[in-house]
Amino acid sequence: MKRYRNVVIACGALYFLAVLIFAILTLNVREDYGREELVLKLNEIAHKVEADLTDTGSISNAQYGVDLVVTDTIGEVLFSSVPVESGRLSVETAIKKGYPYRYIFVNGQTSGYVIIPDDGMGQTLQLRIRIIIGLCVTGVALLITAGVFGMYVTKRIYRPFRELNDFAGRVAEGKLDEPLSMDRNNMFGAFSESFDIMREELRSSRLREADLQKREKELVASLSHDLKTPITGIKVTCELLTAKFDASDGMEDHKEKIANIYKKADQIDVLVSDLFSATLEELGEFKVNCTDESSLILTDIVNKYDDKGLVQAQDVPEVLIHIDPKRMNQVIGNIISNSYKYAGTAIEVSYRLVEEYLEMSIRDHGPGVPEEELGMILGKFYRGKKWAESKEEGSGLGLYIASTLMEKMDGELVPSNENKGFKITLMIPLS
Repeated sequence: MKRYRNVVIACGALYFLAVLIFAILTLNVREDYGREELVLKLNEIAHKVEADLTDTGSISNAQYGVDLVVTDTIGEVLFSSVPVESGRLSVETAIKKGYPYRYIFVNGQTSGYVIIPDDGMGQTLQLRIRIIIGLCVTGVALLITAGVFGMYVTKRIYRPFRELNDFAGRVAEGKLDEPLSMDRNNMFGAFSESFDIMREELRSSRLREADLQKREKELVASLSHDLKTPITGIKVTCELLTAKFDASDGMEDHKEKIANIYKKADQIDVLVSDLFSATLEELGEFKVNCTDESSLILTDIVNKYDDKGLVQAQDVPEVLIHIDPKRMNQVIGNIISNSYKYAGTAIEVSYRLVEEYLEMSIRDHGPGVPEEELGMILGKFYRGKKWAESKEEGSGLGLYIASTLMEKMDGELVPSNENKGFKITLMIPLS
């Protein structure tokens, strides 16, 4: 509507400029209209009167086609074809009113004047003034009409349409709790009602979807938790059978099969644990309870998950760190497990103090991760293309859960490649 207002103002300005130009061009119409003809008529009438000033009866307006007034030098009317107030018409009055006039000379002396009180331009000038006034009034009327029309369009069309547009934007953003205002005089009333019904349906659908998703996540979390009990039972049974067969000879084939069962059960245990943790995080139930702990706890955690004896760890600086021990076990366990699974090389663990953090670096000597994938490996369910094509099993949740837990403990997990190896840096907050 701002553009419409500017167009109306511009058109109005051009219109009144045209009226002004017309008024200026017609300002001197009296001077240009029939000047030669008037001069000839005045000269002819003057010569006629000069021949016999006392005989003005032979002169008539019909003879010359214009109204005539003949006066003496003091303004007394000698002849007039039109009524003259008070019987006098001086040449000064004729000059003020713009009447054409001509001196009458008798014997070389001024004896009177011939005056044409209406040179035929009176009506033309009045018409000119009326045209100018009419054009101005028409212009004002057009501007008022355009303004009223603009107000009508703004109120009945533009504003409701803008409200519909804003409403559609809110719906697209997912803001479904704000109803669309209704107006009885709204030209889009039917659309407004339909849009609001659509919003209500979308809101109800969104609520139903959210409720279903929550129930699905709760079911997954419940099943994941319940699965851990039989998996633990399988692992314990495998350990007992392994111990029993260790005491017997010639059972190598059975021990190998039991070891495979234990390995698969352990993989399932890790996957179920990761799925359980990810589901809790989505439900907002992934709690972290941080306490002040000695940094030496990190050595114990590393040793706990170094079941292949491939970890080469530096001594950790003795400081107080602010962590959740249970969650830190999960973080370091996932990192070492990934390194064993995908690299299978020695693992170097180093520490250093950096401002308000204890920096813990865990680095293997495997092929690393392609640079274009470094920013994605912390995403949920993401596995690198190379590892997705391999036979190694995985869910793509390990590093995602580890990164999420570090954030909840006010720390950070940073992946990087270093000397053809893959490194995870943990920024552990100090107390």
